[in-house]
Amino acid sequence: MRRQGRLKILLTRTDRIGDLILSTPAIASVRASFPQARITMITSPYNRVVMERNTDVDELVDLPREVRPAAFGAFFTGYDLAIALAPRATDIQLVGATRARVRAGYTYVRRWAARLTARLYLNRIMVSPADPDLCERDPTRVVPHEVDQLLDLAELAGANVRMPDLVLAITGEDRASVAHLPEKPIVLHLGLRWFNTGSTLESTLILADELRAMGSALVISCAAECDTYAEPFIDAGHTLLRDLPFHEWTALFERARCIVTVDTGATHVASAVRRPTLVAFEHRYFRLNSQEWAPYHVPSVLVRKPETEDAAGLAQFRAQIVRGVTELIDA
Repeated sequence: MRRQGRLKILLTRTDRIGDLILSTPAIASVRASFPQARITMITSPYNRVVMERNTDVDELVDLPREVRPAAFGAFFTGYDLAIALAPRATDIQLVGATRARVRAGYTYVRRWAARLTARLYLNRIMVSPADPDLCERDPTRVVPHEVDQLLDLAELAGANVRMPDLVLAITGEDRASVAHLPEKPIVLHLGLRWFNTGSTLESTLILADELRAMGSALVISCAAECDTYAEPFIDAGHTLLRDLPFHEWTALFERARCIVTVDTGATHVASAVRRPTLVAFEHRYFRLNSQEWAPYHVPSVLVRKPETEDAAGLAQFRAQIVRGVTELIDA
């Protein structure tokens, strides 16, 4: 590392909002380990909202959609340390192009081609044990949470001060935007996985009625991708909020008594605001997903979606959710 002058560090994560939230402890660890460094972070235009208020970075840069990652990364010369926080070619190529003295990143155990090509770009490589097929074959296989894997990656890169908390900033203005809503509601977040492969619109409507009948107010948040499914919930008399701005959405979650969601970024927003969370994971690869992307350091219940949409299986699925919510709000 540079002995004279200010250390320059580049971090990248250009994929999903939820994964960037899970990266915030590693980012905080880099800041705590190198408090005088200048830290630049490359995000995508889509996920940058996670970092817009984050004081652990000094500069936030979007990766242009039309620019090749390697060409864009070449603009960031003179950096001492670069870390690809996503195990994907885009981020690894960005980091490699910097030619920083330390270039760190990670890939997965059975992605053989990615493990080989990563060596063209990185000089410190971590191999994650996460693999869906290996977990299905061996139910005893333990996979660390993604947060813990990213903290290990930061340590591999030289960040030895571990900061374990997720970071999302919520302001008084954000809270005021949802102050008209009921206090401590159950929040049901609608993602596309409620409406396919082991769950249906009709079953989710019944679930919403069952959650409302539990005695707490129910508020439904609806991702933009699910807007076509919103009207039946409104017609049923539910309080439904469509496509909230990101920070208002986080303020809603902070206000909740409990969050109910499928496996999506909502899980990690809920963890960041430290709310009890029930997550319905996909039937396929449940063993891996429920370890690596579970709610982080909050009370939680994890359920497995049924394999098919038969009436009995859906009824059992809903009953598991209601029992889990009861457990969380009575704790």
